[in-house]
Amino acid sequence: MYERILLAYDGSEAGQQALLACKDLAQWSQSDLWLVAVMPPASSVIALEVGGFTPLQTDQDTAYFQRILDDGLRQMSGAGLKTQGELLVGDSVYSVTEFAVKIDANLIVVGHKHIDGWTARWWRGATSGALIEHAHCSVLCVICD
Repeated sequence: MYERILLAYDGSEAGQQALLACKDLAQWSQSDLWLVAVMPPASSVIALEVGGFTPLQTDQDTAYFQRILDDGLRQMSGAGLKTQGELLVGDSVYSVTEFAVKIDANLIVVGHKHIDGWTARWWRGATSGALIEHAHCSVLCVICD
């Protein structure tokens, strides 16, 4: 059913739940498995605007997101799953959907945590909903409450 599964992984509690679901799906379907972490470019853009940008900040950001990706890859490898990984830079929705097209994914898996309060929901935005709207394939949204 699923030949290529793409997990967008951020290391959060919801991301961990999605990782567990992805393990089961990959074992069941014998799918190729890809794990991506998305590093937002905003930190360097904001820093440039206020004159505080240093290459060290970018290196630290990259190292932080690479550690998240490596942790997810280690967990998948520990479960006996051959998994490929990629660190992406950009808007999470567009980066994930573009990468899904690139690898011809049949399923995108993401973790999602419900947010209490309308201001928190407004501030954070609707990433999961936007991902579903932009995806070329099915999206499994693993809910973590």
